[in-house]
Amino acid sequence: MPLRERFRGVFGFPVTPFRQDLSLDLDALARNVDEMAAYPFCGLVAAGGTGELYSLTPEEVGQVVRVTVEAVRGRMPVVAGAGYSAPIACDMARRAEKAGAECLLVLPPYYSNAPFEGVIDHYRGIGNATGLPLMVYSRDWAVFTPGMVARLADKVPTLTFWKDGQGDARKYQRIMQSVGNRLAWLGGLGDDCVPAYFAIGVQAYTSSISNIAPRLSLELAEAGMAHEVARLNGLMEKYVHPLYALRERVKGYEVSVMKAAMEILGMPAGPVRPPLTNCTAQDTADLRALMEVYADKIDSKVAYA
Repeated sequence: MPLRERFRGVFGFPVTPFRQDLSLDLDALARNVDEMAAYPFCGLVAAGGTGELYSLTPEEVGQVVRVTVEAVRGRMPVVAGAGYSAPIACDMARRAEKAGAECLLVLPPYYSNAPFEGVIDHYRGIGNATGLPLMVYSRDWAVFTPGMVARLADKVPTLTFWKDGQGDARKYQRIMQSVGNRLAWLGGLGDDCVPAYFAIGVQAYTSSISNIAPRLSLELAEAGMAHEVARLNGLMEKYVHPLYALRERVKGYEVSVMKAAMEILGMPAGPVRPPLTNCTAQDTADLRALMEVYADKIDSKVAYA
């Protein structure tokens, strides 16, 4: 089955575990990925935003992708992150392809005010570096109009997937309607955007909650795709919104909170690399209380302690 059809529902989005000295903890990564891949995600994203891509070297990206692919053991496709400048992103892409990734998630170009012709060349160059399909991640300063997305689809032959990280459902819907089925549309800003994403017709979303409660991620996608509004609202109110309120306390907490939650639940995650900061003692205490609420969504085999 083509990836376009396989990528429906929800992606697992594993963190990249570090030891206390901030070196890679590949054994912990393998352990986490093996547990995550036991659930029916449509794919896993290695070294993406939640995986702290911009803190990793190209060599580390290759290691993270290799270990992820090995731990998945063919149960689902692996998508690999790539970013920075075009040469570095191409290096990451080649390493990811060699390690067994089946798709590339390309984060925004390093220069935030580049002319659009240069942006086209940037993505086209990364696309030409491997035989893998591209998933463009529109986040931060990588903002596009419907016409710009259509031009990228024209100019970058390997562009297959579009992952939104802006959270503007009105604009995203216009892009989707304008470009149509030339691309497959994904939600990428967060679990808190699930209602809006599936309401406008995305076919899948990437979930950081998959690190701590895979079953909840799958339930969110299931309710979203079925347009079960009452069920979805209940899940959002009890689990998602309180977690995202914690994540919003400090810039960069999107990763820090997830790693801290994993550690509370006995899953190896370790600290974040600078310039991100780890959770404060008070925020960790509040997170610990919230994990008690999550208890009914966390399968016993997920927690290691």
